[in-house]
Amino acid sequence: MHSNTEDTICALASGSGPAAISVIRISGPKAIEICNTIFKGKDLNKVDSHTIHFGTIREDDVLVDEVLVSVFKGPNSYTGEDVIELSCHGSPYIRQKIINLLLDHGARSANAGEFTLRAFMNKKMDLSQAEAVADLISSESEASHKLAMQQMRGGFSSEIGKLREELINFASLIELELDFSEEDVEFADRSELKDLILKVHKLAQGLIESFKVGNVLKNGVPVVIAGKPNAGKSTLLNQILKEERAIVSSVEGTTRDTIEDEAVLNGVIFRFIDTAGIRETQDEVEAIGVKKTLEQIETAAIVVYMFDVNTFTPSTLRDVIKELEEPLSRNGAKLLLVGNKIDQQDEETVRAQYKDFDDMILISAKDNQNVEKLSNKLVDLIETQEVSSSDVMVTNSRHYEALTKADASLMNALKGLETGITGDFIATDIRQSLHYLGEITGQITTDDLLGNIFSNFCIGK
Repeated sequence: MHSNTEDTICALASGSGPAAISVIRISGPKAIEICNTIFKGKDLNKVDSHTIHFGTIREDDVLVDEVLVSVFKGPNSYTGEDVIELSCHGSPYIRQKIINLLLDHGARSANAGEFTLRAFMNKKMDLSQAEAVADLISSESEASHKLAMQQMRGGFSSEIGKLREELINFASLIELELDFSEEDVEFADRSELKDLILKVHKLAQGLIESFKVGNVLKNGVPVVIAGKPNAGKSTLLNQILKEERAIVSSVEGTTRDTIEDEAVLNGVIFRFIDTAGIRETQDEVEAIGVKKTLEQIETAAIVVYMFDVNTFTPSTLRDVIKELEEPLSRNGAKLLLVGNKIDQQDEETVRAQYKDFDDMILISAKDNQNVEKLSNKLVDLIETQEVSSSDVMVTNSRHYEALTKADASLMNALKGLETGITGDFIATDIRQSLHYLGEITGQITTDDLLGNIFSNFCIGK
């Protein structure tokens, strides 16, 4: 992505539908001058930064709207440039009229994410913080909001910065050795370098391992509801979502395909996937649904296996658990056993029957009995207490990939130290690791990388 910082850009920064108030953002060297030509009130060239002014927008002498203009003078602004945020009434006609006037007087329409791109280019934030801005805008739960705020405030960047700084110190010493290669001197203590690599490796591994939890908290925890036909899976999904999302019928095999929807439980997004019943079937369409169910289990974080307590036995349940071991192990998914239709029996009798299954939850999906208990158990299974106490968590797949590559390069350097290879090869591995770490925060960038990141932003950000 290319941004000509000599241009002054403008865009709608608030929602696109009708609203009480809309905000139009303008940034660039002529932001104040261009706004001043259509604003009637105080002379914006003469006002202080970080002030708000009431006035009108006029086309020639025709009143367009009464507005509030917020003035932020660079470099103390979001983009590091002069910025105007113009609050007008939220009529689509009014805001488009104002944008057209700004364009007529020398501004151009901003590209997707161009305001934040300029903030990055003007060193108001690094690349990982810029990406966190997009995450913050799209956050739909308390957990994803906290993670985005933490990254936007630089928690992750600070951790990566520490790793790079320590490696750079040693890399510079090894580079110095190469300048004196004919004299066979060592400036970098090899034992200290080995200790440093192991230390950085441990920190990198902690960040890499945090991705599994961080990613699902950001994008939603995938939960597959599986079981035999007519076990009550669709009824349970409807109870959790508090709406009739799935078709409920006493006829076996009603759900032929997967049904997905989201619910926020205790501040965490869960993506529930109601699947076709797992059974042998001659119905070609239903068989495809069963195959999809098994595929979904392999990608889930949690599998809720539902069964009818009136038709199952503990022995049958043990067989099911054994059958699910392989697909569950492929993704490390957790299994939650849920016995349904306890309204048809005495609950204590059922509990006694299944006493060997400690973590089982007994519910009546039809009567909404113990469904809240099930929801609380799902939250417990993702270990949110670990998230709240963790200082830094990786939520971005690009960061995860770069960290993995950086760590692999470090391990190559460590192997080189142990086998006694020359310093130039060790220096190459360390430089490679520094390169990947630099890609995360933006010390190392390409136009393709920036284009890929900022093109996913909304226009006004």
